[in-house]
Amino acid sequence: MSAPEDEERLLPLAQRWPRASKFLLSGCAATVAELATFPLDLTKTRLQIQGEAALARLGHGAREAAPYRGMVRTALGIVQEEGFLKLWQGVTPAIYRHIVYSGGRMVTYEHLREVVFGKGEDKHYPLWKSVIGGMMAGVVGQFLANPTDLVKVQMQMEGKRKLEGKPLRFRGVFKLSFFYLLPDLTTYDTVKHYLVLNTPLEDNIMTHGLSSLCSGLVASILGTPADVIKSRIMNQPRDKQGRGLLYKSSTDCLVQAVQGEGFMSLYKGFLPSWLRMTPWSLVFWLTYEKIREMSGVSPF
Repeated sequence: MSAPEDEERLLPLAQRWPRASKFLLSGCAATVAELATFPLDLTKTRLQIQGEAALARLGHGAREAAPYRGMVRTALGIVQEEGFLKLWQGVTPAIYRHIVYSGGRMVTYEHLREVVFGKGEDKHYPLWKSVIGGMMAGVVGQFLANPTDLVKVQMQMEGKRKLEGKPLRFRGVFKLSFFYLLPDLTTYDTVKHYLVLNTPLEDNIMTHGLSSLCSGLVASILGTPADVIKSRIMNQPRDKQGRGLLYKSSTDCLVQAVQGEGFMSLYKGFLPSWLRMTPWSLVFWLTYEKIREMSGVSPF
């Protein structure tokens, strides 16, 4: 065996297979964050689904009776009526989804940033490049993760269907076979490098924490309307051919929600979404940066 091949075998795995390593590391960080914050995601989904004006088309009256009011009472209602562990119903496909989604988008974004677009001579990565890179990385990650996203949303509503006396649509992940492109990656990358380049802060846990807090807030503000539409479309009843009975498209769902319930209906579940995204982003980025450091991978 030649000397170069011997030297390559002695390199750490993170240096031998950098993209695969980054994929796995981001998947680990996403799993930790998902387990820690998933109950808030379930609460958010329940709030987004209840009170749909479009249900009147199916003869359910002007509005479906909303069994919960507000984030805390929604969470308490789930615990009292369905059980404590139901707060994690749908967590399995959610973990699968974030392993694939986070891994795919992180690897794609870093490849675009380092190879395709490149940084300036001052090591600054322009915002417009970060936005385009984040969008492209989000599309790739969401495309790969969309099937598990559908499973997660529908599993989160199974407890509610059971209480209403409706038949369960499925009982697990493997009996089922987008749209929420959160700008957290772009925000984190932009804020972090701005702080490092323009303030006395260094690339450490303080910088990572501040950047992740900004990331979670921006993601919730920009992502909640799209998440409401996505949840309603995925959870709507369907006919025998599998066609939705409430909405023809995402645009149709958006129009019906605004006309029937008002613009602020697009922000149903915003509080639990924000309360979830902030700690999720914090846990994910702190974990991700730390395990990159422990694995010998350069900081994000």
